[in-house]
Amino acid sequence: MDKENDKVRTPTGAERRGLRRLMLRLPAVRAQLQLIGEKSESLGSLCEAYEDASSMLDRLRSVVGDTNHAMVHEYEIVCAEIEADVVKYCLERGGRLLD
Repeated sequence: MDKENDKVRTPTGAERRGLRRLMLRLPAVRAQLQLIGEKSESLGSLCEAYEDASSMLDRLRSVVGDTNHAMVHEYEIVCAEIEADVVKYCLERGGRLLD
């Protein structure tokens, strides 16, 4: 087992919120995220980054007007890249995608 998963740590609020968002967004790895999400510092960093990026994306989408298209697209890409990193992280730690 990965030693990182044995550590006791207290995740930040942003990490927890990001983890919940990722669990909703990535149901194929939801169970594994639930098991390791609050134990892994590496995954915690990804969760926090996802919270920041997805929150900004939500704010940008809520602004009325055509001036934010480039920023919205940029944050969609950032969120998708973090999601891919999280799936890769889970798969590297022995997880499998659920159908």
